[in-house]
Parts: sequence; structure tokens; C-alpha cells
Amino acid sequence: MVPLTPAFLRAMLEHDLAGAERILGVPLPDGLLDSTDVMALRLEQLEADPSLQPWLLRALVLRDRQVMVGYIGFHTAPGAEYLQPYAPGGVEFGFTVYAPFLRQGYAREASKALMHWAHLAHGVARFVMTIRPDNVPSQALAAGLGFVRIGSHIDEVDGLEDILERRGGTVG
Repeated sequence: MVPLTPAFLRAMLEHDLAGAERILGVPLPDGLLDSTDVMALRLEQLEADPSLQPWLLRALVLRDRQVMVGYIGFHTAPGAEYLQPYAPGGVEFGFTVYAPFLRQGYAREASKALMHWAHLAHGVARFVMTIRPDNVPSQALAAGLGFVRIGSHIDEVDGLEDILERRGGTVG
């Protein structure tokens, strides 16, 4: 997992793919520009608070093939106000894996590593994911990682989403 820095995010938002590839050090996949809304949001967060860098977006890079297969990251640092009703002291995360790399275990491996890091390095023991009920693969992945449904909400972009929580730091 390689942190997506403000320089990388700016290059992406400026559609400077060659510059973004130089910064990241690996070729970028097709369709990455479809994620600019998320990148703009995370850049805004980093510009307001650079200490969030370890918590936000990271590229999922296959070391042996030097290719970016997706990205993962927390939405904030732990204890965000919006999570207080659901998971006080917790942290929400999400991921995207690009189509050619789906169903190969990358999201699972990265999710486990991210939660492990947050637990060991920062004592986080509550994790949240929000997933559309009809997103069967992501729902199955979350269940396999020990997440349980604790509620639902309407997301402005994605519509109805289940709110899923996992308590405990490490995942077997």
C-alpha cells in the first residue's frame, strides 16, 4: 500500500497522468480518472490537516508486477464526529479494486492489513464500512472479515447503504 500524496492527488485532478505515474512510480490503470471525486475530497482533507496522510488513500500496488490494482483508505482519523452514534472512537474505510483484478483477494488482504496497522499502531478497535445492500461481493467480503450490520443510511451518491461494524483489531 503506497500513500497517495497531495502531489499525486493534484496531478490526478489536473489530468496529468504522466506526472501522477512519475510520483507514484508505477503505471496507472485505465479508469483511475473516474475516482476524482474521492481524490478531490481527500486532497481537501490533507490540505486542511496534513497529519491525516497516514489515514487516507493508499494505492494497492502489486510489488512483483509493479501495477496499481486499486486503492484503499480510511475516510478520516479515528473518532470522527459522524461516527459517534454508530462506533465511537472507530474509523470508516473503503476500497476500490479495478475490474481486471477483482475477486483475487486484494481487497481482503488490504483490508486486513489496514485494520491491523490501525489497531497495532493506534489502538483502534472499531471499524466501519458502508456498503450498498445489492453489492453482494463487498457484503460477503465484509462478513468474512467479521463485520455485522448495525444500521443503514442514505448516501448522497450511492443511495441506500448498510452500515457495518467490526469490533476488535486483528483479523485472522
